[in-house]
Amino acid sequence: MNALPHPAAGRPAEADAPALAVRRIVLTDFRCYRRAEIAAPAAPVVLYGANGAGKTNLLEAISFLVPGRGLRRARLAEIERRRAAGEAAGPGWAIFAMLATPEGERGIGTGRDPDRAPDDESDRRVVRIDGAAAKGQAALADLAQVLWLTPEMDRLFDGGRSERRRFLDRIVFGFVPDHARNLAGYEQAMRERNRLLKDGQFDEAWLGALEQGMAETGVAVAAARRQVVGRLAVAAEAALGPFPIPELALAGDTEADLAERPALAAEDTLRRRLAESRRADAEAGRALAGPHRSDLVVHHRAKAMPAALCSTGEQKALLVALVLAAARLLKLQRGAAPLLLLDEIAAHLDAQRRAALFDEIEALGAQAWMTGTDAELFAALGGRAAFVNVADGTLRTAPQPLDRR
Repeated sequence: MNALPHPAAGRPAEADAPALAVRRIVLTDFRCYRRAEIAAPAAPVVLYGANGAGKTNLLEAISFLVPGRGLRRARLAEIERRRAAGEAAGPGWAIFAMLATPEGERGIGTGRDPDRAPDDESDRRVVRIDGAAAKGQAALADLAQVLWLTPEMDRLFDGGRSERRRFLDRIVFGFVPDHARNLAGYEQAMRERNRLLKDGQFDEAWLGALEQGMAETGVAVAAARRQVVGRLAVAAEAALGPFPIPELALAGDTEADLAERPALAAEDTLRRRLAESRRADAEAGRALAGPHRSDLVVHHRAKAMPAALCSTGEQKALLVALVLAAARLLKLQRGAAPLLLLDEIAAHLDAQRRAALFDEIEALGAQAWMTGTDAELFAALGGRAAFVNVADGTLRTAPQPLDRR
């Protein structure tokens, strides 16, 4: 096992350790890793190496410690390590992590269902917590909170609104554990309703029951988003000097209803809206109303400009400011900063913003896993992080680069 030393030699062991940290992680047949194991300090970890070495794969593995499809949103079959010719098939990829939490250490195991049929391409992910089978992924939301930034998110603000909703929902998961269950319930009812409408089955009782379920879970989803966005907007006011202050709003019919009337009245409105739009939804092939169409609206306050019109560097800085604001809120609410997965984070950040980011991570007491091709870009972390060289699917402890500022 590759064990990383604590970066700050001589300090009391774990005296100021983050309350939430991956202390050990084992990957089996995951992407480029046949088997990899690393014991990490409760401190930031820098993964550096050439493109394609496996840095992002390790971040992706950590992202499966919370509900969802991970930071790449890949199908489970795509994650399986490609085996050499003649190599026997295994039970499927798997991840085990020992997680330090405010309540003590917890063991999390997850991966493809090992009991599936050989030709089963389903995307069912199994989860075990402390050795016992969990009922579903939603149980993970009670244990860990993980936020991530990837290069694919650099243009989040001028892309499709579905990506912004997913970004927001990952933040909401940390504040409202039931959000994952409500969102899954809403989407399942919506898929079933879409199927019935597509097949021309306009059974009043059947559709009515599905629309009632969509109304109840949909309003819960929208209410959670509104609550978190309101708190996030306040937390963003404390943005670090080099980072811009983002102004936030939610755009959506259900959110607008909740701003004007109680939740039960908003449920009645959404249920009625769905019932009245059945024909239109059947023609469109999707539901035209509901929180699945909402959008997170972001502006650069100082420039009074929509984030979508800002430069790539400014958009990156706005994203970092949002993630840091969410991390501050989570620490206040749950007593522990979330795990941060920051892929190629140094790209589009100048030296001043990099240094400010590293200082904020330290102030939060967060375990941040950061990747880059050049270790020198993280030299400002000084003795505050462990460094790992990633090459050809292997992980090796590396010396810290010198800070030449």
